[in-house]
Amino acid sequence: MSFFNLRTCTLMQQYIAHEHSYHQLVLATSGVTELQIEGRGERITRERGCLIPSTYHHEYVGDGANRTLVMDIPLANLGLTSCADEVGRLFERPRFFEVPVALYQLANGLLPQVEQNMALHTEIATLILRAIYLNLHDEVLPASPLQARARSRLDLKRLDNFIDTHLGEAILVDDLASLCALSPGHFHACFREHTGMTPLAYVQQRRLAHARELIETSGQRLGQIATLVGFRDQGSFSRAYRRAFGVAPSTQRRGLDH
Repeated sequence: MSFFNLRTCTLMQQYIAHEHSYHQLVLATSGVTELQIEGRGERITRERGCLIPSTYHHEYVGDGANRTLVMDIPLANLGLTSCADEVGRLFERPRFFEVPVALYQLANGLLPQVEQNMALHTEIATLILRAIYLNLHDEVLPASPLQARARSRLDLKRLDNFIDTHLGEAILVDDLASLCALSPGHFHACFREHTGMTPLAYVQQRRLAHARELIETSGQRLGQIATLVGFRDQGSFSRAYRRAFGVAPSTQRRGLDH
């Protein structure tokens, strides 16, 4: 019996927003996923992983080409594991962390066993968690001023037009960066400095603003509106809408009908 739910997957080009009752570790061995936890977002790559404590709201969209290792840690099983103390400290708060080369090589080498041998999942999960615990340290990133030339390429009007035209589709940082002739990493940093939010959060903000306009001015069903603004299902849409505006979309529509 495994105390962990360990799996490999490819996170698709679909915006997802939710929270869950278990801790979660996300590591990538290839590709990119844009992930945001309670308003703080980063890119999950082979160099960056993340730890998501239970009940923390998070949102993500993959590039459709990633290979991602996901570990769910049910709290009910935590006391039964041999690394309960380490896990408790790791998940004291949400965090993104640097993935050292040795950890990447370990995770990448274990992926075939994760996929083929469920009986080893507890041992594999314990090994990965302990490796992260030993390597993790508080990262202090020096604040380096971004070049004014790069910032000047952030044409928000052009970006807004692109986002609004593609609301029903997956919108990746790579797409937005290409419009500004910047690398995705540089664009992400410039965008956060310029707007105070991540590109993923900005796209979500425009999706939900458009959804509110449709709720107020059209008779379309909520499920249709959710699809039009790029949500996979009405449940994800409703949760994100409630967090943004403090009211469920169905409640807002009923209020307009009275």
